[in-house]
Amino acid sequence: MEPLHAPWRIDYILGPKPVRADASLFRQMAESLDDEGNLIIFRDRTCYAVMNKYPYTGGHLMVVPYKQTADLNDLTEEELGDLMKLVRRCQNALITLMKPQGFNIGMNLGACAGAGVIDHLHIHIVPRWNGDTNFMPVLAGTTVVPEALLDIAAKLRAELAK
Repeated sequence: MEPLHAPWRIDYILGPKPVRADASLFRQMAESLDDEGNLIIFRDRTCYAVMNKYPYTGGHLMVVPYKQTADLNDLTEEELGDLMKLVRRCQNALITLMKPQGFNIGMNLGACAGAGVIDHLHIHIVPRWNGDTNFMPVLAGTTVVPEALLDIAAKLRAELAK
């Protein structure tokens, strides 16, 4: 058996986990000026798009409202509309660049639903290809991402800037 190496994960595993008082991870990212370091690929009026740092598959990104809320009911109609328009724009950018054959698009609201960031809702956009599911997630708890995260982010940033 050959080992798989995923050295980018060790920083997360061993790194300090900061305690966040009032601001969620997504709010801290939104307020930062380091878009490249935070993998933010596009900013809109009420929301932004960011690459998932620990993706399920290449191109996995999220659309996040600037407003920190765990509940869709706390967003205005304008914020909801902007959120969905940016989801569509990101989906189209992924289609242009990565040519997926399908998508998983959705939200996990609440801890029991699998939310990793409970206090700040976000929409996952996961491009999918026929045959991209294999034994790795089942047997090894591992995913195989064929393109470097920073490379995908740069390409998406350029596409969304058009």
